[in-house]
Amino acid sequence: MIIKCPYCGPRDVIEFTYQGDATRKRPDLASIDQDAWNSYVFDRTNPSGPHREFWLHMGGCRQHLLVTRDMATHTISSVVFARDTVGGDRS
Repeated sequence: MIIKCPYCGPRDVIEFTYQGDATRKRPDLASIDQDAWNSYVFDRTNPSGPHREFWLHMGGCRQHLLVTRDMATHTISSVVFARDTVGGDRS
């Protein structure tokens, strides 16, 4: 799989480290709602189709990236710097 880093250009996936699902919403840090925290930590979906993920370019510029990847075909449709998402909006 090739990921097109906005800074370094196209690179093999071996240079990157998967950092997790970019669509999950963390509960408020002050929350003591055990069910909300359990859901955040343990509940996972298995989406088919386009999905947003965080990746770190460890073997290159060391930037965090927001990658939109089709989970069925692994086709990447978008790669942007995670810092460029407006207000941290991951939707």
